[in-house]
Amino acid sequence: MAKKHKFDYDLIVIGSGAGGSAAAAIAARAGKRVAIVESAVFGGDSPNYSDVPLDAVRNVAEIYDRARHGAKHGIRSTTLGYNYPSIRTWKELVVARTGAGGNRRYYEQLGATPYTGHAHFLTPNEISVNRRHLSASNFIIATGSQWIAPVIPGIDDVKYHTPRTILESLRPPKTLAIVGGSSVSFEIAQLMATFGTKVYIIEKEDRILPTLEPEIGDLVERVLEETKGVTSLVGSEVVAVRNDLGMKKLIIKRGGSEKSLKVDEIMLGCGLRPSLDLGLENAGVAYSQDGIKVNSYLQTNVPHIYAAGDCIGGQFNQAHSAILESRVAVHNIMHPSQSISPDYTATPTTIALSPSIAYIGLTEAQYLKRGLKIKTAIAPLNIVAKSNTTDFRDGFVKLITNSRGVLLGGSIVSPNAHEMIHELALAVKYKHTADDLAQVPHAFLSWSEALRVAAAKLS
Repeated sequence: MAKKHKFDYDLIVIGSGAGGSAAAAIAARAGKRVAIVESAVFGGDSPNYSDVPLDAVRNVAEIYDRARHGAKHGIRSTTLGYNYPSIRTWKELVVARTGAGGNRRYYEQLGATPYTGHAHFLTPNEISVNRRHLSASNFIIATGSQWIAPVIPGIDDVKYHTPRTILESLRPPKTLAIVGGSSVSFEIAQLMATFGTKVYIIEKEDRILPTLEPEIGDLVERVLEETKGVTSLVGSEVVAVRNDLGMKKLIIKRGGSEKSLKVDEIMLGCGLRPSLDLGLENAGVAYSQDGIKVNSYLQTNVPHIYAAGDCIGGQFNQAHSAILESRVAVHNIMHPSQSISPDYTATPTTIALSPSIAYIGLTEAQYLKRGLKIKTAIAPLNIVAKSNTTDFRDGFVKLITNSRGVLLGGSIVSPNAHEMIHELALAVKYKHTADDLAQVPHAFLSWSEALRVAAAKLS
C-alpha cells in the first residue's frame, strides 16, 4: 500500500532563478517530492533578461568597437557598420543555447513538478497557483527582485525602460537618459554608447559608483567620457518627467539650480527591490521592504520556510551568490541537524564594463572606518608588458592586507578582471599573504602580472 503523505510535496521552491533552481535540482535528485513555481519565464532573470543576453550583446559591441578603432593597428575599418536586428537574433540564440532560459522541461526530467503562475501563501504550509492549492512540508522562497519606478512626478505618464527591457528595443536610441548610477547603469551606458547612442547618467551621489574604491569611479567616469561620450551628471536629481513632442523631457536639479534635458528614451537604473508580493503575512513570515528576514542559516522566523537570492536583500546580489544560498538552504532543509551558513568569504563582485571590474572584500575606507590596521598597494596596468602589446593602459590592481600581510581583498580594473579575480579569491579564502601571491610565477604577457606586482609591493 502506497504511503499516504500529509502534504502534496516535501519541498516547494518559489522562483526558478539562481536562488531556486539549484535547490530544486538537489532535492529532486535526492528523491524528494519537489514542485517549483515560476511566475514568468523559467530560469529567472540571469539567463533570460540580464547576465546572459547582456553578455551576448556586449561581446558583439566589443568586437565592433575594437574593429572600429583598428586603424592605428593597420586595420581598414572606415566603412564598418552593424545590423542591430541581427545582433538581437544573436542574443536570442545565445539565450536559447544556455539551456537555462525557459527550462521547464529540465525540472520535469529531474522528477520535479513545474508550475507556471503566481504563488500566494494561504497558510504556512499551503500556497495557491492559478487557483490550484499546493501544500508542502518545506518551502524555499527565491522570488528575486524587480525594478520599481522611483517617485518622480510624471514618471507614470512616460514610457520608460529598465535594464530588463532596454535590449528588446528595435534599435539603439539616438539619446538615452539613465536615472540612477547603479553598476548595471554603467554597463548599459557603455553598451548603448558603443552603438552610437548619446548617453546621460543622472546620479544623486557626488561621485559615481560611490560604494567602490574612489579610484574605480574616477577611472570609469573618465573612460566613459573620453572614449564613449557618456556624460555623468553627479550630484543631480530628476524632479519631473514629461512627454514633449515625441521625446522625453527631464527636469534635473543640480547644485541648487534646475536644467532640462530632452532625450529619445529613459532607462531607470535604480529602484531594484525584492519581489515580496506572495502573501507572506498569511504564512507569518517576517519581512520588510528590504527583503525577507532570515537567520544565518537562511531560515525565516517560520522554521520550515527558507529564502535565498535577491528576495532576502543581502549584500551580494549576483547569480553566483544566489546559487550558493540556494544550495545552503536546501542542505539545511534536508539535513537539519547539520545546518550550515553560506560562506561569503572571498565572494567576488563583477561589473561588466570595458575594462571590466571585479573586487573582493571591503574598500580601504571601510576597513579604516572599522579601526583595522591595513596596508594597500596599487599596480597600474601600464607597468606590465601586456599593456604595451594591446595598447591598453586604463586600469589597475589594488590589494589590501592586514598588518601581518594576509590578503583581505582588493579590486581589479582590467580586461578579463572577472577571470583574474579568482586568483585573489583563492588567496583570500585560504588566508594567504601578499608574499605568497608575489612568489607565484605569473605568465609573461598576461594581465595577471599586475596582481604579482601589486603583491610584491606588500611583501
